[in-house]
Order: sequence, then structure tokens, then C-alpha cells
Amino acid sequence: MIDAHTRLCAVIGNPVGHSLSPAIHNAAFQAMGLNYVYVAFAVTDVAGCLAGMRALSGFRGMSVTIPHKRAVMRHLDSISPMAMRVGAVNTIVNDGGRLTGDTTDGPGTLRAFAEAGVALAGKRILFLGAGGAVRSVAFAMAEDAHAAQITILGRTASRVKELADDLRAKTPAAIETGDLAGDLADAVADHEVVVQGTPIGMYPDSMDDSPVPRECLRPDLVVFDMVYRPLKTRLIREAEIAGCKTILGVEMLLHQAALQFELWTGEPAPLPVMRRVLIDNLAS
Repeated sequence: MIDAHTRLCAVIGNPVGHSLSPAIHNAAFQAMGLNYVYVAFAVTDVAGCLAGMRALSGFRGMSVTIPHKRAVMRHLDSISPMAMRVGAVNTIVNDGGRLTGDTTDGPGTLRAFAEAGVALAGKRILFLGAGGAVRSVAFAMAEDAHAAQITILGRTASRVKELADDLRAKTPAAIETGDLAGDLADAVADHEVVVQGTPIGMYPDSMDDSPVPRECLRPDLVVFDMVYRPLKTRLIREAEIAGCKTILGVEMLLHQAALQFELWTGEPAPLPVMRRVLIDNLAS
């Protein structure tokens, strides 16, 4: 029951009507018996939003999504080292008016790999795409997972170069780059893990497409597709047929939300509850 002691958490972005975060987090709060509530706010005035959060003592936590992950940073009191290196914040914690920014996308993905029993230390990891989600995960894998090599393939050479230069400057991993169309087949053959971070395969526009030809897939390959609508993309389905170890995009979404929950509450996240609500909502 909402009362005078209820603590508020929210997601901000523009738009946010599609967000699954309220369903996931409210189910988690209820399962743990916590007096928290989670809502969604469409925000255009980032400075005003953060000032309001700072002024409201009961406003405990915030998820930040597109297009505000960079814009919120100048309004925070402190930022985690990983979020500083990535250059984006997706989580804010309010401690008595002091706002701390963090990123859970990369660390959440590392949790998903660990839960799947996939060790990344010393591995050669291939990223398809160079957008914000790829950036967060690439930094986590280069630094915290101790990958031996990271290769970034993309369509826009300037974006690939920017990400690669940042990774070289801020992490110890060996970084290579290439073109998504021209270098894909050779790159897949030379790597042990493929991280798919483009919109290819996403509902509803390209569900019949895959960025990786099925003949490139092999049983000793680990394939992770960040796309979570549909639950199993064409890439994932074909990777399963080829005998690859696969990790679904929904696992990244789940574990980054679980880390947010833990930062706000100090309690372990109820993963089975959160996973069930997430999958049920995606199925509907």
C-alpha cells in the first residue's frame, strides 16, 4: 500500500510509453515486501527533473533511458568510474539529496554471461554495431571481464573509430575494427564470442533478418543478441540449430534491472520474479 513512507523510483526518457521497467520493478518490490513504487516519466527538461529528484527526499532511484543517458551526467554529484569511462549513466541513486550516477548495462551483461556459464577472460569478442548499448558492454568486457581482444564492426566508420579509440585509451584490451558488411565472415571465424548490437532482427521491421549468415555459425561459438523483441531472433534460432551457446537479449535487460534494484534497495534482486514478469510482458 502506498503511504507517507513509500519510496519512489522512476524511469525517465522520451518516449517511455514502451518501457517494461515499471512492471519488472514493481513486481520485484512486491515480492520482497518493500514499500517502493516505480513509475515512468516522459521528460524533456533534464535539469528540472534532476533538481526535483534532489529536492524530494523520498525519490530514491531513477532509471535513465534514451535520449538522456549523457545529458544527466552534468547534473550529478558523483559518477561511478565505469559510467565515466563509458560516458553514459542509466541509473541514479538519491542519498539525502546527493545524486550518484552509475551504469548497469555492461555489468548486467557480464552477469548474464556468468549465469550462462560463459567465461570471457582471455576470449576474442566480436561486436556488431557501435551504438550506446555496444559501448557499455564493450567497456565492461574489455575492463572487468579481461577479454583478450575486442573487434568492433559497424556501418559508420566514424562511430566505429570513436568507440575503438576510447576503448584503446581507457582499457587494456587489444582493439580491432572493421566494416560490418565486408569483414563479417572472416571476423566471425576468428572470434569465440559474437555480441550482436544492431537493430537487425528486431520486431516488427526486420524479424526475418539476421546480420550473420548461418554458414558462419559453428558449435564452439557463443552468440549473444541484444535484441529482445522477439525473444528469440532469427540469429539466435539459427545459432541454436548450429549448436552454438546462445544468450538472449532479455537476459541483459533482466540483469541490468536487477543491479538497479540492488543499488536502490540494498537487497538481492528476486531474479525469478523479474524474469517471469519480463517474459510474460514480452509475450503479450
